[in-house]
Amino acid sequence: MLMKCLPGAILITGLSYIFLIPEEPLIIKILFKVLPMLLILLYARTNVGRRGRYQSLILLGLFFCMLGDGLLIWFVIGLSAFLIGHLFYISAFFGQWNFSWLRFATIVPISIYSTWISREIVHSLIEKGEHNLIIPVICYVTVISLMGWAAFMTGNAAAIIGGVLFMISDSILSWNKFIDDVAFSGPLIMLTYYTAQFCIANSILRKPTFHVSKGLKSERPIQ
Repeated sequence: MLMKCLPGAILITGLSYIFLIPEEPLIIKILFKVLPMLLILLYARTNVGRRGRYQSLILLGLFFCMLGDGLLIWFVIGLSAFLIGHLFYISAFFGQWNFSWLRFATIVPISIYSTWISREIVHSLIEKGEHNLIIPVICYVTVISLMGWAAFMTGNAAAIIGGVLFMISDSILSWNKFIDDVAFSGPLIMLTYYTAQFCIANSILRKPTFHVSKGLKSERPIQ
């Protein structure tokens, strides 16, 4: 029963935060921001039958991202929590390495994109005199890009969609915060973010589904 109710509760609380909760008081805003992630974490935990390494790392990643949601008002602290969450995701995804040349090749567009957006953000930070943020931002862009590529290398559809949406969400957030205003940035950031986390949570029970020709793949179920 709980399993059937949680996706609906996640959807309702997520949409409520995005479209209904006012900016003030701040504590209420933060609580409603964290609530969908708490439900996603509960959903993932409920999905876990026999907990293995992959499941444990994903749960830890979700937990630290939830902390990041609450702590992002202190930008560097919140960013650090998200970074730790991504490191757990990376470790989980690389533990499910499912090689194919097609998936491996995604490192090229991801690297090009992360280099370009890092350059744009750094240029903007230099112009604004916010030099103290350059290293944290570069580290974060590098880690989330690695997370996105690691998700591709699992061959797990839910993980791949989650990784890509997470990169999109953070790209909109970064561009809006450091470079220029993005229309409807708030809803776009949070819709892609919550969906990304929900997909990553779902990856716990999803076996690899992106297949290529024989000889270019290595199938391995989630442990």
